[in-house]
Amino acid sequence: MAVIKPFKAYRPGAEFINDITCVPYDVINTEEARQLADGKEHSFLHVIRPEIDVDPSISIYDEEVYQKGKSNLELLLNSELMFQESEASHYIYQLEHDDHIQTGIFSCVSVEDYDKEIILKHELTRPDKENDRTRHIRTQQAHAEPVMMTFQDTADIKSIISETLAKNEPIYSFDADGVTHRVWRFDNPDVLTEAFSKIPNIYITDGHHRCKSASRVCEELGGDYSAEYAFFPAVLFPMDEMKILPYNRIVYKDSLEGQFISELGQSFEIHENAEASPSSKGDVSIYYSGKWYGLSLPESLSNDPVSKMDVSRLFEFILKPMLNIKDQRTDPNIYFVGGSRGTKELEKLVDQGIAEIGISMYPTSIEELKSVSDAGLLMPPKSTWFEPKVRSGILIHSF
Repeated sequence: MAVIKPFKAYRPGAEFINDITCVPYDVINTEEARQLADGKEHSFLHVIRPEIDVDPSISIYDEEVYQKGKSNLELLLNSELMFQESEASHYIYQLEHDDHIQTGIFSCVSVEDYDKEIILKHELTRPDKENDRTRHIRTQQAHAEPVMMTFQDTADIKSIISETLAKNEPIYSFDADGVTHRVWRFDNPDVLTEAFSKIPNIYITDGHHRCKSASRVCEELGGDYSAEYAFFPAVLFPMDEMKILPYNRIVYKDSLEGQFISELGQSFEIHENAEASPSSKGDVSIYYSGKWYGLSLPESLSNDPVSKMDVSRLFEFILKPMLNIKDQRTDPNIYFVGGSRGTKELEKLVDQGIAEIGISMYPTSIEELKSVSDAGLLMPPKSTWFEPKVRSGILIHSF
């Protein structure tokens, strides 16, 4: 069964929350981080993207970068902007975007649960990103930002969270990037710890590299599963509240040299002037030469939960046989566009000549994620885009 552990969080004073918090490190690149942090000396980007504070000619993997992140964190934690809780706590974290609300538990989860596959993954990790986050965590002696996870809720947990929201005012309530973020401190952590101990599995949604890196740091520091370094922060949302957007694709070059649509017509029934966003599982919309085309993907020849996914069927029937894309992880001819950017981004990339083909997908479901994870399998790259995102810099776990 799953373990959550309260922790003595470092956190900003409420009046500084907008000055400090930022987007997660992995949704932006270095140049975007530099622009977002410009003129914001207290932004948490200086901690999670410290390369923005060193000479741009220096590699982002240089030791100077990691030491800069450590010193930036120490300066922030020891400043008047932040303080550490006197007692270990769980927290409730709520995201509200338009008409969507999701309310989760902000706590620490266990490296032991990750190593023993109580915390389940659905993606491969890349060695370069894994090494990078491992060095950040070990150098800073902190897990600076949380992983996003999901779980199957229970009536007990729902009741506990509802009571907390009804009886208490949030310690934070602020808007950022069109999302309202609210955080409550949970004053009786044992009650929530006990209720959560009945949850059989936790599922990673965003943050596979941070999970693996937390495990590696634990091993490097001695592998004591009871030590503070063996727990890392996560925001755990109920499955029925998670919102998944499609992860779309572009193909830079049409290897069929202008004959892509006609070749598609040999194998699929194509509809011209299709809607940009598919309305049901198995449907795909393709933007090509200024026009949207729609088609339905055949069922996979295999019967495992990964093969049944739309992103797998797209690869099996179109990307690999027709466009000669052999590996979506490494092929330079394909790129992935997160669902929050919308289909207009696909149109722009194609209309500007940056790409030749835009592919709009139907979103992966949370049930598919669970089925793949439960089976011990891995999804194709960029199968899920979770929105809205949690902010970094709200609650920091130092060990």
